[in-house]
Amino acid sequence: MTKQEALMETREPNHAIAEEDRLRADLYDFLAVLLAAPPSDALLAKTASLSGDAETDLGTAVAALSRIAKHSKAPAVEREFNALFIGLGRGELLPYASYYLTGFLNEKPLAALRRDMAARGMTRAPNVYEPEDNIASLMEMMASLITGRFGKPASVAEQKTFFNKHIGPWAGHFFTDLEAAKNSVLYASVGAVGRVFMEIETEGFRMSAE
Repeated sequence: MTKQEALMETREPNHAIAEEDRLRADLYDFLAVLLAAPPSDALLAKTASLSGDAETDLGTAVAALSRIAKHSKAPAVEREFNALFIGLGRGELLPYASYYLTGFLNEKPLAALRRDMAARGMTRAPNVYEPEDNIASLMEMMASLITGRFGKPASVAEQKTFFNKHIGPWAGHFFTDLEAAKNSVLYASVGAVGRVFMEIETEGFRMSAE
């Protein structure tokens, strides 16, 4: 599996959305791909080509990720990915909502997510067995809601509901753990990008209610 889209059956979006929302969706998708599987040389090259605004926290984090990607090779990053997420029996981190919210896998947060997925026509691909509440899948789902990959684009209120229920309560903690993980090198910068992005999204959704 080299693309996160393998986790779910998707329809290509054909909707006009605001440029700001397109950029948000692109970042969610980018995080999804990086967290779904070890990046290829092509993805590392794409990551190395990114630039960020040094005057913003997110831009600074993206620029740092780009610098590390320039000096990273796919085999080394694959070993890093495996140590973080796979390991012998389990990796250093367990990137699942159920684990972060309850301390166990396959718990109520997964059941709640599956209900919301079914209501929106989201389905896991039949050849994929990883629980849907993993961070990569949730990043992809959020991008899909923004772009309308499963129908019309979700409203801000609908995005906020999904984010606050399935992502907001734990994703920031996961990305902070990823930054600090002993096996993180490239993925420490992925964690920084994710953490700052989750902070921006949380504040954006909070402001949307005012």
